[in-house]
Amino acid sequence: MDIKKPFPGMWRFPINPEICCIYRVPECLRSVNPEAYTPQVVLIGPLNQSIKYQAYRSLGDITNTKSTGYVNMEECKKIYLADFTRRVVGGKNTINGFIRMIKEDEERIRDSYSESTAWIESQEFVEMILHDCVFILELILRTFEIRREKRGDPIIDKPCLRVTIKGDLMLLENQLPYFILEKLFKPIFPRIQELIIEYFKFEGKIGNESKFRHFTDLFRCVRVETLQELPPMEFNQIEHMYNAVKLHSGGVKFEAVENEYSLYVRFENGCLKMPSLAVDDQEETKLRNIMALEQCHYPYDPHVCNYITFLDYLIDTEKDVDLLVEKGIIRNWIGQHSLVAEMVNKLTSNIIDYGSYCSHISVQVNAYYSSPFNRSYAVLKRVYFGNMWIGTATVAAMLLLLMTLVQTVASIIQVKQK
Repeated sequence: MDIKKPFPGMWRFPINPEICCIYRVPECLRSVNPEAYTPQVVLIGPLNQSIKYQAYRSLGDITNTKSTGYVNMEECKKIYLADFTRRVVGGKNTINGFIRMIKEDEERIRDSYSESTAWIESQEFVEMILHDCVFILELILRTFEIRREKRGDPIIDKPCLRVTIKGDLMLLENQLPYFILEKLFKPIFPRIQELIIEYFKFEGKIGNESKFRHFTDLFRCVRVETLQELPPMEFNQIEHMYNAVKLHSGGVKFEAVENEYSLYVRFENGCLKMPSLAVDDQEETKLRNIMALEQCHYPYDPHVCNYITFLDYLIDTEKDVDLLVEKGIIRNWIGQHSLVAEMVNKLTSNIIDYGSYCSHISVQVNAYYSSPFNRSYAVLKRVYFGNMWIGTATVAAMLLLLMTLVQTVASIIQVKQK
């Protein structure tokens, strides 16, 4: 059968690698945890346009709460557009200017997606981009205007809904190319990038002049920029590394360093120094979408994938998590340590690794663990100096033994003299 018309999900051939940056999550990744890539409340951009159609077709079915939520958000976008029109100087003329700019860049916007959007008519496409862009900025502005009183806005008045929407705005399939946001709003709000960085609570974590292609890419840049000062090195695959408990039993020490977004791992004087990772209810979703972006757009520089893979080698069971929590390398905010172990182990499922910036670290750690001297010293320290009481008893026993030896030698000397 020869397909005549373009359809939702149809691949784009050829893809312009300089422009394309927003992707459908590969099924091999999605199948592990589909909810991590699915918007819960708000649909942004053309990759979710077909879901929007399905939501409208289910109107009246109040048991389908997710679809009802999608439709409510579409109506909210219209209200936000009307309010934004009254907010800005020029009002309707400013909005008409937005429409002209979107039409001018329509082809480039479409080229930003890995899937063909030819099935969406031009007028509908332009209206969708306009509503989504204005909704995002108006939401950010309203968030900064929050006071300790209700204002009649069903989004702003519900903190849990605001958090859910913020999570939706970083999903890979739910993106707009950043250049169109900047083109529309920078003449009116020169600090647009600073506003976005502050909205996602990344102030001080990333430069205001940093370049990112969309919000998922922003979440990656915050982490990857911490590796800018790394010296040149070979990126090889990690063939093997022992888990945290075994390494610790062999004398490897662990220390938490840097901020929570850092990826900088180093091994110095028998100590593995790693950033502190805060694991909360949304962390898996964030990491999965960043890793999906890397698998599609940065397959030869998947630094977040590299870090999670390195962490996966360290964590086999909840005992490994116990140790890393004790050392401050993991901050567990989701409950049982077994849940953290399960999350980390599943994050690397179907992730392809062509080489890791952590590969030389794994070689150093394995070599240190394999040293008989280091392992013997670790056993000696653990058995005889495991805590203050054991250490005190060990020292007392050594002193007693030394005193006994001195007394014995003194007695022998005395006997010889007589």
